[in-house]
Amino acid sequence: MSLWKALEGSRVLDLAQPMRKGMPQSPNHPPFRMALERRHGDLVRPDGGSAANEIIVTGGHVGTHVDALAHVSQEGLLYGGRPAAEVMSHAGFSDMGIDGFEPFVGRCVLLDVAAVHGVATLPAGYEVTPDDLERAAGELEIRAGDAVLVGTGWSRLWESGDDFAGQRNGVPGPGADAARWLAARRPRVVGGETIAFEHIAAGRGHATLPVHRIMLVESGINIVETMRLAELLDSGVREFLLVLNPLPIVGATGAPVRPLAVIA
Repeated sequence: MSLWKALEGSRVLDLAQPMRKGMPQSPNHPPFRMALERRHGDLVRPDGGSAANEIIVTGGHVGTHVDALAHVSQEGLLYGGRPAAEVMSHAGFSDMGIDGFEPFVGRCVLLDVAAVHGVATLPAGYEVTPDDLERAAGELEIRAGDAVLVGTGWSRLWESGDDFAGQRNGVPGPGADAARWLAARRPRVVGGETIAFEHIAAGRGHATLPVHRIMLVESGINIVETMRLAELLDSGVREFLLVLNPLPIVGATGAPVRPLAVIA
């Protein structure tokens, strides 16, 4: 059977948050800005035609995005013990940048931790534990090379701005023990709904990010952040085909992505 025949009747869910000026983001990164550089009527061609275009300025870790392995170091070392200074310059990274991320098209498992607790959205500052992940997985097997997403329901708060960013009350997410549980299953990539794939306690902000260290530096596992999972969580689907292909910005530590969930 041809691939497109196999996909006939499939449903596609867009897992990316819309990018707009003023959207919630980490204070550690430059904000997204977009403005029309040319408006219709600024220049009119002899035949009456006109075109508009824009200029876009953004950090690589704003909106739905993928973290490259070069994003985090520990004691000056990247994944595999590579000194960051060896591959880093003002032009970016010559290795482990987001342009080195191979597009992912494969099985994805969604672990709905919010459902485990009988809520649509986990409380602010809740730390996801290995027991939470075990219960969310149930009979689902996580295979090496899969993508694994952790559902907290937090994307439902996208329009709430400061609450979504969690600067005061924190955000739910995996703690270090849960990160090690995930890393032990050798996924190709992990992801979630918050601006940092981490448990962030109330008032702590992004002071330390142990889950990033465990995933990126110790395990070589890329992270997808700020995903829009609410519709997927509500669908009840827990395994599906994920298409993940961030912008190949040469030398960058991360880049925007528009993940697609293909549901049979």
